[in-house]
Amino acid sequence: MSDWKKLCPLDEIPRLGSRVIESAHGDIAIFRLADDEVFAVHDKCPHKGGPLSQGIVSGKIVTCPLHGWKIDLQSGEAIAPDVGCTPPFSVKRVGDDVWIAL
Repeated sequence: MSDWKKLCPLDEIPRLGSRVIESAHGDIAIFRLADDEVFAVHDKCPHKGGPLSQGIVSGKIVTCPLHGWKIDLQSGEAIAPDVGCTPPFSVKRVGDDVWIAL
């Protein structure tokens, strides 16, 4: 059973950027896309643990700043030819607020 927690107002996450929260699961990067859709993944690239929160967002993909791996924000899966996954988390918008299931 998921435990939904209110994170912040949507405006506190920059468009095409992210915000990091600390959790019992480790750091989680919350991303806001150009259309205000939000996604959350563990803030470590599956390759070498790079901080995905510092990567460049394009569409629904973030590029790791360390070695250029591309990670699908919906699934957490690396884009081929790379292989690996960073755990995604369920997030939702309720009005102007962002919530996460932990």
